[in-house]
Amino acid sequence: MERQRSPERLVFFSDAVVAIALTLLVLPLTELVPELIAAGAPATEAVTGNWPKIFSFLLSFAVIGRFWLTHHRIFEHVRAFNTPLVLVNFCWLLTIAVLPFPTQLIGAFQSQRFTVLFYLGTLLAGSVCHTALLFIVRRDPAVHGDAEPVSDAWARSFVVSTGIFALAVVVACVRPGFGYYVLLLLALQPLFTRRQPAATPA
Repeated sequence: MERQRSPERLVFFSDAVVAIALTLLVLPLTELVPELIAAGAPATEAVTGNWPKIFSFLLSFAVIGRFWLTHHRIFEHVRAFNTPLVLVNFCWLLTIAVLPFPTQLIGAFQSQRFTVLFYLGTLLAGSVCHTALLFIVRRDPAVHGDAEPVSDAWARSFVVSTGIFALAVVVACVRPGFGYYVLLLLALQPLFTRRQPAATPA
């Protein structure tokens, strides 16, 4: 494989974007401290009075961590990049970079329809990008080279995972607060990855 086509720089750049996004998630929580001091509130108020913001932070931290892990496992099958792979990867990075914004919104507005749809829609877009990345790797010999082939079970699990995110968006259109609970179905993903247990798609 041509050295200039090595995916290492793309992976390192992606890791940096993910790290920045994870850092940005916590900023709204750090801003609570001077507000509490100015109001003369006790330190415990930072937790007891701000559980929606803490919940949204933890949820997005877990989601980004899951996406990052899946991204690395996809690139274990990549020996060289092509233009479609780079373009889809940048689309995925866009969803990661944007995620701190809807995360802050759900911490402030919780179950308002626009907020929930914005948040879940961002997650759906990220999952679609991951599925597209996987199928680019799966179908292009110039990309996967001599790497271990992507199994049918793993590819199917990506489609199912994206379907769960899509279902969450549909449910949120009707009952916004219930959209988050649909994400619990992602816990069933091991049922679709038994032949490749090391992978956790998102």
